[in-house]
Amino acid sequence: MDATEKRTAAVKKLLTHARERLGLDVGFVLWDGSTVPANLPGGSFAIVIADEGVIAALLRRPKLAILLDLWVSGRVDIRNGTIFDLAHIRPKVRTREFLRSLDKPPLLATIAKFVFVPRGGPWPLENLASDRPSSGNAKQDEAFIQYHYDISNTFYAFFLDPELVYSCAYFQQWTNDLATAQYAKLEMICRKLRLKGGDSLLDVGCGWGALACHAAAHYGVRVHGITLSQQQLVYATEKAARLRLQGEVTFELKDHRSLQGSFDKIASIGMFEHVGIDHHPEYFHAIHRLLKPGGLYLHHAIVRPAKRSDREFRKKRPEYSVIIRHIFPGAELDHIGMSVANLERFGFEVHDVEGWREHYARTLRHWHDRLLANREAADHEVGRERTRLWLAYLATCSIAFERGTLGIFQTLASKRTRGAAGLPPTRADLYR
Repeated sequence: MDATEKRTAAVKKLLTHARERLGLDVGFVLWDGSTVPANLPGGSFAIVIADEGVIAALLRRPKLAILLDLWVSGRVDIRNGTIFDLAHIRPKVRTREFLRSLDKPPLLATIAKFVFVPRGGPWPLENLASDRPSSGNAKQDEAFIQYHYDISNTFYAFFLDPELVYSCAYFQQWTNDLATAQYAKLEMICRKLRLKGGDSLLDVGCGWGALACHAAAHYGVRVHGITLSQQQLVYATEKAARLRLQGEVTFELKDHRSLQGSFDKIASIGMFEHVGIDHHPEYFHAIHRLLKPGGLYLHHAIVRPAKRSDREFRKKRPEYSVIIRHIFPGAELDHIGMSVANLERFGFEVHDVEGWREHYARTLRHWHDRLLANREAADHEVGRERTRLWLAYLATCSIAFERGTLGIFQTLASKRTRGAAGLPPTRADLYR
């Protein structure tokens, strides 16, 4: 038996031990075509390992960032299943605890055989900048936004609904399709803001123009949308023209901090996550300045659960750091208590807070499945590595919302004033 055969045998022994120790209902397909277990049926759910370098890399640095890089490059793959299936069977222990649970002789024997094995390549994510919050510099923020949103409008169309709504949908029935749920979300936003003919609405982070065009077409309001994405601006402007809404809807490439004017209503749907905790005061000052007295503000944002202290809260778990580094550079999540406290600190009265966590888990699952169904076209449009990265992001975020490690809330607030806020006595009108 030569050295390569000895390494392969050692990996098989270790994987067999791991499956037995953790009761894993998953097979493995190795680089030479052999499997663990040896009699693995062809249609079985399995993890495919493309080369010895995968094992060498993971043994040296068993970290999530390494695994993601291997996934994006296709050196680790899944056969007859998805990341959702892998999450379902994944043991409820951390990587370090898992490694400690293994018998040391087979683990150490395998490590010894791979000490001098090159880790191979490619490593498409390795040279990206480390995760970091926004510095508050407008040009840097624009670059961060364009990194994520200016990939390709066609790419986003592969997995979003027909209106290209890139935020949590609202499922009046869990069986609703994505388009129905996104329409319901747009309607809910308009009803919570009590839009009426003649109102002026500011859409902060307007995306591809879905809310702005919906509000103008169905509620007779004048809408100004701002974005830092060039491709979103072009698409939204063309959409307004196509729908003959040019007189009612305008879009601008603009940072909220430099925007002038005043508006009856303001909506921020899925934009706040990009601001960064250190810059929350600037953000809320700007929204307060732009909102007319008696106006309403709808704050729709992803959050994390609060911790025992703010210092502990700002520590980043590996999965959070990976998402920020590779998907949403500059982004940072707060917790709902921080959101509400800041709204009150900066002159708002909070009227309603509604959690949509399970809605976002379902939304992201729809997006993942739609992208998976259009995988070949997406590969052609943006490259195989980008498509695999986005599939991992959509799946893992869906799982995080399902498990409660991420949340999302819609918070309705008004500019604080003495006397009546002018809202109905109940919320019954929202759920007609």
